[in-house]
Parts: sequence; C-alpha cells; structure tokens
Amino acid sequence: MKKIFCFIIILFTSLTIAQVNDSIPKVVSNDSVPKFLIEMEEITVGDGTGDSDKEKAILKRRVYKVYPYAKLTSEKLTAMNLNMSKLKTEREKKKYFKIVENYLEDEFEGKLKKLSKKEGQILVKLIHRQTGITTFDLIKQLKSGWKAFWSNNTAKLFNINLKAEYNPYKNLEDFNIESILLVAFQNGTLQKQDPKTPIDIDKLLEIWTKKIEDSTKEN
Repeated sequence: MKKIFCFIIILFTSLTIAQVNDSIPKVVSNDSVPKFLIEMEEITVGDGTGDSDKEKAILKRRVYKVYPYAKLTSEKLTAMNLNMSKLKTEREKKKYFKIVENYLEDEFEGKLKKLSKKEGQILVKLIHRQTGITTFDLIKQLKSGWKAFWSNNTAKLFNINLKAEYNPYKNLEDFNIESILLVAFQNGTLQKQDPKTPIDIDKLLEIWTKKIEDSTKEN
C-alpha cells in the first residue's frame, strides 16, 4: 500500500517546495448552485446496497480527507511546469525534480500510508478532476511509461485503477462526490478549486433527475 500512495502524490505530483496557500476559502458564485444543492437532496445517493445516508456520510468523510491532496497536485503541477521551463539543461531539470521528490516523500509519506484503498481510488479520480490528466498519464509523463505500467499493475492488487477518470455525468459516485464538493465550497469547509474541465451544474442536475425519474417509472 505504501508504494501506491507514494506513486499517487510523490512520483508524479506537481512539484515545487512552496507551501500550501492558507487563504480564506472562496465561495461558489454560480447562481445555479443553490438550486442544485436543494434539488440534489431528492436524488438517491446510495447504490441500492445499503442505507444511503450512511453511505453518503462515509463518502463525505473520504472526500474531505483526500480532496486537499488533489488540489495540491494541481497547484504544484502548474508550479513545476513553470519552474521546469526556466531550467536550461536536462541535468538541471532532473536535479530539481529529485530534490522536490525527496521533499514530498518526507512531507507526505506518513499521511499517505494511512489512506484506505477506497480513499486512494477517490484521490485518483479527484486528481483527474483537478488536473485533467489521469494518474497513470501523470506518472508516464513525469517518470516513464514503464513506471506507469508497473504502478498501475501494482495498484490493481489493491483495487485501485490509476487510469480512472472523473465523470459525474455518468458515474453515480462521481456525481455524489461533486455534490459533496459543491456543498463544501458553498459553506467554506473546503477551498474551491475549479475542475480542469468545467462542469455544467444545470446539465448535471438535469441528467441525474431524469435518470431517477426513468428508474422510478421502470419500478
């Protein structure tokens, strides 16, 4: 388990030694958000295998725990690309990357080892939400295709798919995660960071409302 989460944050995470911004969380300004937050309560959040309120509470706890790492990934990736562009030689770039990689290992290894398998998979999805790139492709870009291949094979042993994408339009769990994030951004519990690919909230609500209506008619 230790190596999986090191791959998720240490081997490919955007990389600069700057500290996380502790500014006051921004409030969602989209006028359609309040409507979404109200109407989403009418949408079943469970998968039909257990109590939906309990499931959502567990999912919420997991999202709150790993979202900051995904947000940090996006911030550091941007900073790393900027810093790398200023370096002239491959030797300088490799040296810089190694310094930051060692720093991140010391800083995050203890915390990441405590993540559960499910939290690891949610983190992989949220990294895709924030960067627009899958964890697999990030490892491939920053390390090598060989590293990405073996990282993904190892991750599969723990039921984690490094190629997983975030798609709240089609995946119920991803929709629930997006709902949790919107509430957290609205009340300031989590710092808002826009997804790399914009999410149409009105369209998202429309899709899932229709799915629930269709499901009700079938039953």
